[in-house]
Amino acid sequence: MSVTATARITAAADARGSTVLPVLQGDGPLAPRRTRSPDTSYARVTVVGAMSAPLGGDRLAIEVRAEDGARLTVDSAAATVALPGAGPDGVPASYDVRLSVGEGAELHWLPEQLVSARGSELDMTTRAELASTARLVLREEQILGRHGELTGRLSTRLTVRRAGRPLLDQQLAYGPGAPGGWDGAAVLGGHRAVGQLLLVDPAFDGRLPAPRLLGPTAALTPLPGPAVLVTALAADARLLRAVLDEALEGLLKEANALREG
Repeated sequence: MSVTATARITAAADARGSTVLPVLQGDGPLAPRRTRSPDTSYARVTVVGAMSAPLGGDRLAIEVRAEDGARLTVDSAAATVALPGAGPDGVPASYDVRLSVGEGAELHWLPEQLVSARGSELDMTTRAELASTARLVLREEQILGRHGELTGRLSTRLTVRRAGRPLLDQQLAYGPGAPGGWDGAAVLGGHRAVGQLLLVDPAFDGRLPAPRLLGPTAALTPLPGPAVLVTALAADARLLRAVLDEALEGLLKEANALREG
């Protein structure tokens, strides 16, 4: 039997400038919980998985809204594992993420990895709507197959709009049924961990970082918007996270220096 579940998180700035959470709801396998933030200027929410999902036919969704002036970090307690299982009439599972960031607000969307287990089928979409002065840090990591196994079928699409205008629209597909060459030398080259890091920050207006390589299998690409996209491949989840964490640390320092200067 398939599951339909939605988690909703809303952060708002109160009269003192602190961030409060007027909406924190979840059902089925999605349980958002307020957790302690290492940076007290941000509210932090951790999404806890309450059951095994997504399976074939499951419809999961997370809606996150950072209202004007709010500062919010959303992460997860563990990796999400797409599991094999037949949905009604062979319908694959879906995972829908909707992010909204208001004027002067900041959202860090930092979930743990998505693991595509052998035999699974998952369509994942992430859509972000940003105000002109919003800031967004978004990290996505996909692990293609558990240890020692082949990957399932995974398709992902990331769409970001800023001030009503397109900033990024990227679609990827892996595994059985994906377009030919997805595992070839021009795409993954045998790697099984793939990720991207997106930083949208008004501090980069007029002074975007230069494009550059971040090692043999990672690259930084500036995007008009202003934004920076880091894409990376690695042999495993640990190595992928290390590359993305190092890139994020450097980019945040660069953005802060531009703001202060």
